[in-house]
Amino acid sequence: MKIYLDNNATTIVDPYVFDEMEPFFVQKYGNPNSLHYFASETHAPLKEAMQKIYAGIHAPEEDSVVITSCATESNNWVFKSIYNEYVITGKKNHIIISEVEHPSIIATAKYLENLGCNVTYLPINHEGIIEADMVRDYITDKTALVSIMWANNETGAIFPVQEIGDICAEKDVLFHTDAVQAIGKTPVDVQSFNVDYLTMSAHKFHGPKGVGALYMKKGKELTPLLHGGSQMGGYRSGTLNVAGIVGMGKAMEQAIDALDFEMSDIRELRDHFEEELLKIPDTFVVTPREKRTPNTILISFRGIEGESMLWDLNRSGIAASTGSACASEDLESNPVMEAIGAEADLAHTAIRFSLSRYTTEEEIEFTLAVVKEAVDRLRGISSSYAYAPEGHESGLEAH
Repeated sequence: MKIYLDNNATTIVDPYVFDEMEPFFVQKYGNPNSLHYFASETHAPLKEAMQKIYAGIHAPEEDSVVITSCATESNNWVFKSIYNEYVITGKKNHIIISEVEHPSIIATAKYLENLGCNVTYLPINHEGIIEADMVRDYITDKTALVSIMWANNETGAIFPVQEIGDICAEKDVLFHTDAVQAIGKTPVDVQSFNVDYLTMSAHKFHGPKGVGALYMKKGKELTPLLHGGSQMGGYRSGTLNVAGIVGMGKAMEQAIDALDFEMSDIRELRDHFEEELLKIPDTFVVTPREKRTPNTILISFRGIEGESMLWDLNRSGIAASTGSACASEDLESNPVMEAIGAEADLAHTAIRFSLSRYTTEEEIEFTLAVVKEAVDRLRGISSSYAYAPEGHESGLEAH
């Protein structure tokens, strides 16, 4: 049995999405900017796909949704345009982000710091969540941008973006949210939430890889990151990825249609999975369930390196992930575990399981059996678990 529980990394392309995309590879392959029939037959499908993307985030027609290659490009676009418009010109020089943003934001922020931008990295609380009042406390008259993710990729923690957006509007500061992990898992509405910029990526909600988008509120349009053509209203040059855009539109439509199922049935399956995992002694979960996306569990098993657990899972055909990274001789601990103050040995033990609407009860039951067997095996050969002090403070609640 092959079981895929790494859906926060990427998702299977929905078969209906694939069917919608297929004609645009070998049948309707014209460049939309050309002036012949081959080009014109792509126009209606592109328009329909864009309408589905707008509808999926409740974006009004007067706002802009610009297709990009991925969320990383969209995030870079926001930060570098803000730098060009505000920091270089001397208007403002301060950006606020959380310390657990996606690497595409953390790395870009650090790059801009080297160019003279001041960046504040807000800490998360013991539940793995940013507190909105902290954003208010750190905004100054020099703050150009606040960027806080909608949902965390490691824990699934849903951040208070509505409150943060309201604070930014009150303070006249631009607000960007990376909503990559939110689309299809929790309602996303840019009209109800005060959002100036929003990032998304199709492959996180059963669309194709290599296509994402950036939402921009009317009047808050950014200087293009890529110049050289008139595509996307002049905001992003480059020949349109017709198949990708069509696929993203269909994936968005499917994700919104399946949202209730995700928030009920998949949540119930996730909760059962988590309850059974927590019956294993010395296990720890970050963020209360009701404050998480319905598909995600970040769990630590005391005394077991994350990579060792992944090895056992992979041998049984189960795909999961760990925030730790094994690179040459260095072993990096999970950044979220570090951020909430977990002790060093726990920070190396985190495993992320992320379900999708294709995950079945049979797969979860099989995974539970494999995990329990792996815990017994790995703790049996662990040199640290036997000596773990009773009731040692971890920053997490033990089960």
